[in-house]
Amino acid sequence: MPLSRWQALGTFCSMTITYRAEQPADVPRIAALTEAAFRDAPHASHTEHLIVDALRRAGKLSASLVAEADGKLVGHVALSAVALSSGQSGWYGLGPISVDPGRQGQGVGSALMRAALQWLRDRDAAGCVLLGDPAYYARFGFAAHPQMTLPGVPPAYFMALLISARAVPAAEVAYDPLFEVTG
Repeated sequence: MPLSRWQALGTFCSMTITYRAEQPADVPRIAALTEAAFRDAPHASHTEHLIVDALRRAGKLSASLVAEADGKLVGHVALSAVALSSGQSGWYGLGPISVDPGRQGQGVGSALMRAALQWLRDRDAAGCVLLGDPAYYARFGFAAHPQMTLPGVPPAYFMALLISARAVPAAEVAYDPLFEVTG
């Protein structure tokens, strides 16, 4: 079976990692990986694994891509549609993105980001937003745009990337209410 353009095969630190869409058997492994990846993160809500599960159950998980090494899940990234107050469609939120704590710093997260962005390009998405560290996400082209906001979030940490849109719209962004899941 040929790989689509967003699937990739990479070698990092003498290990081969395969990037692919999630399969049903991955679901419990994704939950465990996501919980572990965010367990000690001070900025985390510690509900990231619950958010992914809730989006999946509601049919609102647009993409769920995994990284696998030697039969073990080592990374995951989720994409879901977001709503813009401007009414513009085709925008997605990226996240959460999770990497096994023992594999962080080995390029797994970067490769997952590239796979997610290719998935968006393949679907001619307008753009993508995320909440995260500007120093990390700027290398993928994400930047803060004062005209696009997420209420309650410091502007520098809410970033957007144009995919097919010509300009970042002036809009307030709303993630799916399932992002507020608490348990």
